[in-house]
Amino acid sequence: MNDIIDTRDPDRVEALKTVGWVSYILHLIVAIGAVVPGAQASLALLLVALVIDLVKKGDAQGSWQASHFSWRIRSVLGAGILYVVTFPLWLLFVVPGWIAWGLISIWFLYRIVRGMVAMNDSRPVGNDA
Repeated sequence: MNDIIDTRDPDRVEALKTVGWVSYILHLIVAIGAVVPGAQASLALLLVALVIDLVKKGDAQGSWQASHFSWRIRSVLGAGILYVVTFPLWLLFVVPGWIAWGLISIWFLYRIVRGMVAMNDSRPVGNDA
């Protein structure tokens, strides 16, 4: 059962915000590792962040933080799909694959930073913001 979060309960709001920051930091480590040459972050970190978001998303239902959980989940799934779709470019031509994955990584980093800025301002992120 998903209860609407009473925004007057500061402990619950702060607990969700802390979970959100942990998830954003894990996403950021992976995103920077994908953009900076030679700095490969573990896929395990991204999977941990995704599991956190999937498990805690229901707790944020009805609050401004719900958009952040959806935002991070959509970011990971979107980047994952784009990486899989563009993988054949690596097999056929190295340079186009490198360019495609570089652009996907920059897009992913942008989404994470945009979400972090909104979280810092305690406001929703995305189209519903």
